[in-house]
Amino acid sequence: MRVEAGLNSVLRGWPPPVLDAAGPFAQPVTLLAWTLLIGGTVVLLVVLAALAVALWGKGPLKRKLGGDRAIWIGGVAFPGVVLTALLVWGLWLTSDLQAAGPRPGEMRVRVTGEMWWWRVAYLDGEGRTVMSDANELHIPAGQSVLLELGSADVIHSFWVPHLAGKMDMIPGRTNLLRIQADKPGTYGGQCAEYCGGPHALMGFAVVAHTPESFARWQASRLAPSAPAAGKGAALFKSAGCAACHTIAGTDANGLAGPDLTHVGSRRTLGAGILPNNRGTLMGWIADNQSLKPGNRMPSYKQLSPEELAALGAYMESLK
Repeated sequence: MRVEAGLNSVLRGWPPPVLDAAGPFAQPVTLLAWTLLIGGTVVLLVVLAALAVALWGKGPLKRKLGGDRAIWIGGVAFPGVVLTALLVWGLWLTSDLQAAGPRPGEMRVRVTGEMWWWRVAYLDGEGRTVMSDANELHIPAGQSVLLELGSADVIHSFWVPHLAGKMDMIPGRTNLLRIQADKPGTYGGQCAEYCGGPHALMGFAVVAHTPESFARWQASRLAPSAPAAGKGAALFKSAGCAACHTIAGTDANGLAGPDLTHVGSRRTLGAGILPNNRGTLMGWIADNQSLKPGNRMPSYKQLSPEELAALGAYMESLK
């Protein structure tokens, strides 16, 4: 089973995700990583052997090892040739990883790094937003997807090691990256550039569906939302949540925080740090600062248990 999103999503398991390609745009990175790992191990063994000779070898062998010829060959020519060859090969191997533009009919998604979460916008052929989400990306397996990566504040870095190499997200600039999952599954990602505060708690999930499952998922997301009703919906408005969050089909249209239109269907909360259920929703609303210190949402400790339960039930219903 593929590694789920979360704080340790890119760290646990064997082989490590960067050595376990699950798509064509991760395979060159995996091959390069294995080559450098094996090559580095060989160089280490050679250096240890030379050290052993220098410490315990016989006199003639020591003199030969310390001679001008050995130094020129082993210390200058060999590393110069090997490192140059690795550089040229590595640049050639990864030359196609940064996309130049969309292909005809290719799915496009804009992902924007925020402090400390991910804004996701699914685009049409003209680059207009047709669906919005947060901290989770859904794609059809077996098809390439073009990601338009940017940042709303500081430098972040998008990294799903199973599916592609990392790419920086820079304010005022759009970088293009292709990803593709060969098989359905959930693939964990993480911000790979220190961006202050709870940077280490800025994870996300890429969910790859079969084409048929993706079509059903997409249709469900494009369907009109049911009108908001009940105590939780009223409390969402009166507590000021609508000032920062959007819920389609309601008058909640805040843009400072994640879009919550389908928050109940997400796998995690807090950008990958908690499983998503009613209990964790209530805990996050009440005291998210103890769960993810420094994030930009205030804790709502003033709400009663009954109010938290109503809000949690309303959030859970948004699917």
